[in-house]
Amino acid sequence: MSDLSTPVQKPGDKSLERADERLLGALVRRRSRGAISRSGARRRLHNVTVREPFENVVATHGATVLRVCRAVVGPVDADDAWAETFLAALRAYPELPVDANVEAWLVTIAHRKAIDVVRAAARRAVPVERLPDRPAGQVTDGRDLDLWTALARLPTKQRQAVAYHHLGGLPYLEIAALLGGSADAARRAAADGIATLRRTYGAPATTGDLR
Repeated sequence: MSDLSTPVQKPGDKSLERADERLLGALVRRRSRGAISRSGARRRLHNVTVREPFENVVATHGATVLRVCRAVVGPVDADDAWAETFLAALRAYPELPVDANVEAWLVTIAHRKAIDVVRAAARRAVPVERLPDRPAGQVTDGRDLDLWTALARLPTKQRQAVAYHHLGGLPYLEIAALLGGSADAARRAAADGIATLRRTYGAPATTGDLR
């Protein structure tokens, strides 16, 4: 199982070079809803040519969006949130203003899709008599590989503020628009979250630890 500290493939790596294939798979899985074939999905993906081809958007910003999804929903559901984010973005991309901040736009979509994923997971949850014991986080080269556990213990708004600002690069004013409240409140939530991570994550946490 991957976690936040596992290196994410960067543009140029084999996985992200073929990011459009991953998105194509998600589109084809929607065939029962939209009767879309694989060839039709490929044409749709490659014909979105406003500004730059959409597959370039996926390759450029896919890793950042995946980190945000991991931070907000955890490693188990992050892939679903990632795929849903880019499916929604693919549909909306032709209408995106030319001067828009594409990464911030994607993070905003990821926020909405993360909420959907969390709600869907809650509906699927099956009660059990006893939760299994969680193995202790592994440590490699002084880094706690179970960073998600530390993030998961943060209050929801702190975790979201940390993810959207320190991973997604959103300004606090835009985070406030997503989460409610003021920009100052969003700034305090992110600062409190980072302060808690420094106390609970083991080695002193920096924003670089989250990437």
